[in-house]
Amino acid sequence: MQRENQTATKMSGSAHPPTVLTALRSPRLLTREVLAGLVVGLALIPEAISFSIIAGVDPKVGLFAAFVMAVTIAFVGGRPAMISAATGAVALVIAPVSRIYGMDYFIATVMLAGVFQILFAVFGVAKLVKFVPRSVMTGFVNALSILVFIAQLPHLIDVPWPVYLLVAGGLVILAVLPRFTRAVPAPLVTIVIITAVVILFAINVPNVGDQGELPHSLPELFVPNVPLNLHTLAIIAPYAIAMALVGLMESLMTAKLVDDITKTPSNKTREAWGQGIANIVSGFFGSMGGCAMIGQTMINVKVSGARTRISTFCAGGFLLLLVVVFGDLVAMIPMAALVAIMIMVCVATFDWRSITPRGLKTLPKRDTMVMVITVALVVATSNLAVGVIVGTLLAALINATARKFALKS
Repeated sequence: MQRENQTATKMSGSAHPPTVLTALRSPRLLTREVLAGLVVGLALIPEAISFSIIAGVDPKVGLFAAFVMAVTIAFVGGRPAMISAATGAVALVIAPVSRIYGMDYFIATVMLAGVFQILFAVFGVAKLVKFVPRSVMTGFVNALSILVFIAQLPHLIDVPWPVYLLVAGGLVILAVLPRFTRAVPAPLVTIVIITAVVILFAINVPNVGDQGELPHSLPELFVPNVPLNLHTLAIIAPYAIAMALVGLMESLMTAKLVDDITKTPSNKTREAWGQGIANIVSGFFGSMGGCAMIGQTMINVKVSGARTRISTFCAGGFLLLLVVVFGDLVAMIPMAALVAIMIMVCVATFDWRSITPRGLKTLPKRDTMVMVITVALVVATSNLAVGVIVGTLLAALINATARKFALKS
């Protein structure tokens, strides 16, 4: 971690994280931020489409959510360089609304979730994240790495054999290139090279276009046509509260992880406000809302070295530009290139020290137990809120019990 921080410091040219103004004045830093945003924008496209399918809505609903969330949070969020967009966790929570009640109620749920997140910020709920134990944080990180890897398996099972060679080649580029230069993000080089190889040799492998149809127009203003009464509130409120809690938990934990990686603090209350505002704005553009994305955030911060809000803004801007203007070209990008990037993100994010023999000997057994239980719960339920809340309560219970026995002895 210290080596990563020294690298980030060296890249930014300062002992302090670069600000937006610093990056705008430095062609080198600005190039890094813009290219990082381009890589994330490309990586967001297939995931946004898949999350739309999970939610039972048109692919453009997830793609526009990724654009609106990223651009909005770039201005109002509390953690620079963190990426927010449509996510699987949020899609799972609100999917029943679109299926049972239709699109208008679905969008109304997203907007109400944003209101709840703002209320959580007002009442200081975001500050509770500082009470999450280190063991739970480690479990959260490891579980997310596992979930992101599992999400890549459908792209690796029952596919043409060249896919495996392309993924392997992508992993080699991602591992080797940063040792020689960081002028251009390795994920971007990977996408360009793998796509070029597939096109030049006419290799028939799954690509982004196979995931769903890309939109050809800009998002339009949308006001949900639902009755403004208690009956409507009774329908959407339970789903909105669940979405608000899951989204806020994932966002605050991701922000805390970025804090640790960059050795810089962030404003968790502002982040809660920002998530709420972004979801409300997302609803007004007829999209599905979302929250922070651990995988894309790690691509942005850990792999590409981004540190400012410029990268987040560019991620959303490039996504919209790519799908609306260059949709035909984007559709040709092999999924193998994006899978390789996500696998490398998993490897870089997972806390390997927590499972090494030396690490297991160093850490207290109760911390290891809490970490393992948190991982198991998150992976089993695909619900970050459940894993983090239960893990935190378990850690508090174990510590209280240990303290009680210590006092007796």
